[in-house]
Amino acid sequence: MKQKTRSLYEKMVDFKRFGTVLLAVGIFFFIGVIIPSDTKSDMDLNIFILSSMSFLAGSVLFFTFSKQCEMKLQEIEEGQDYYSKK
Repeated sequence: MKQKTRSLYEKMVDFKRFGTVLLAVGIFFFIGVIIPSDTKSDMDLNIFILSSMSFLAGSVLFFTFSKQCEMKLQEIEEGQDYYSKK
C-alpha cells in the first residue's frame, strides 16, 4: 500500500509539472499571435492559434489529472503523509 501512495504522489507532482510546462508553451504561442507583424500570413496565425489552444487544453487536462491524484491521496490514510510534504 505504501508503494501505491508513493506512486500516486509522484504522478501528482509529475502531472503538475507537465501542466506547468504546457501552460508556458501555450502562452508563448499565444504571445506570437497577439504581437503584430507584417510578415505573418493568415495560415501562420491559424497555426499559432491552434497550437496555443491545444497546449492550453493539454495543460488543463494534466492539471485535472493532478487534482484527481490529489483527491485520491487525501482519501488514503497513508497518503496524508505524502500530501503534507507538498
